[in-house]
Amino acid sequence: MPTFTLIWLLAGIVLCLTELFLPSAFVAFMMGISSFGVALLSYLGLKSLWIQVVIWLLLSALLVVFSRRFFQPPARKSKITDAVFGETLTEILPGQTGRVLYEGNSWRARCDDYKLSLSPQQRVYVVAREGTTLIVMPEDVIHDDF
Repeated sequence: MPTFTLIWLLAGIVLCLTELFLPSAFVAFMMGISSFGVALLSYLGLKSLWIQVVIWLLLSALLVVFSRRFFQPPARKSKITDAVFGETLTEILPGQTGRVLYEGNSWRARCDDYKLSLSPQQRVYVVAREGTTLIVMPEDVIHDDF
């Protein structure tokens, strides 16, 4: 009959291999590492299965929580942070919304300056995005400022 040490080692191997073939954001890997730790404790003399399971659960939870700091994917940057241009499809009256062609798609848009109106087929600079609405400024106003 296999010992608890051998069972924890096998569980650790299975969990680490599971992470290799079915990525789970390092959760299975951290659970596998915890299994190896409990296997070591079992080998050193910890005989109570219930205590081993509790230690494994606590160690797994701690490793998952603390590993998030090191394995966090980089935040995606918005494409709109770069200088991007679009073209108005409809007239945009002061304080109103209209449509802008941006990256090949029609977007709802409004002018950042509530006093300006934009005519159709006018080239605009996309300055921000609020939900699904682009905030735009006329290209000529942006270039006049420099």
